[in-house]
Amino acid sequence: MVKNKRGQVWIETVVYTLIAFTLIGIVIGVAKPRIEKVQDKALIEQSLAMLKDIDSIISSVKGTPGNQRIIEAFIKKGNLIIDGEKDIILFEIDSKIEYSQAGQSIEKDGWITLTEIKGENNIVTISRNYSGIYNLQYQDGDKEKIISKATTPYKIEISNRRIQEDNKVLINIDIK
Repeated sequence: MVKNKRGQVWIETVVYTLIAFTLIGIVIGVAKPRIEKVQDKALIEQSLAMLKDIDSIISSVKGTPGNQRIIEAFIKKGNLIIDGEKDIILFEIDSKIEYSQAGQSIEKDGWITLTEIKGENNIVTISRNYSGIYNLQYQDGDKEKIISKATTPYKIEISNRRIQEDNKVLINIDIK
C-alpha cells in the first residue's frame, strides 16, 4: 500500500509539471508576438527621432560653408540609407507591425512613411527627399551608403561644403 502512494505522488508530480510547462508555453506563444510588435514600434519611433535629428543638423549647417556637426546614431535594427545620387535619406526596417496603412504613403513633417507587406512581416520605410533644396553627398560623391545595425553608435559627420551655382547647398555626410 505504501509503494502505491509513492508511485502515485511521482505520477502526480510529473503530470502537474507537464501541465505547468504546457501553460507556460501557451502564454509565451501568445505574448511573444505582441512583445515583438511593441518593440518594433518603439524602434521605429526611435529611428524617426534619429532621422529628425539628422534633418535638424542638415538645416543648422546650411547657412555657412565649412560648417559641420557630428551626431551619434544608434541603429538597433534596420538600415539607414544615404543616397547621394537621388538626394534621399531613408530608414528601412523589417517589422512585425504595420506602421502605416499598407501600400499607401503618408507624409508628416516632410517625412514619408510607407509600409509594404512582405510575407508575415512588413517593410517599413521612412524617407525624405532633399533634391529640391540640397545636393546630398556621401564622402564627397554622389554615392549610396547603407548603414546597418551595430552594437555601438555611428558617428555621422554632416557638413556644408558650399553653395552651388543652382543655389543648392552641397551637404556632405560621412561616417566616422
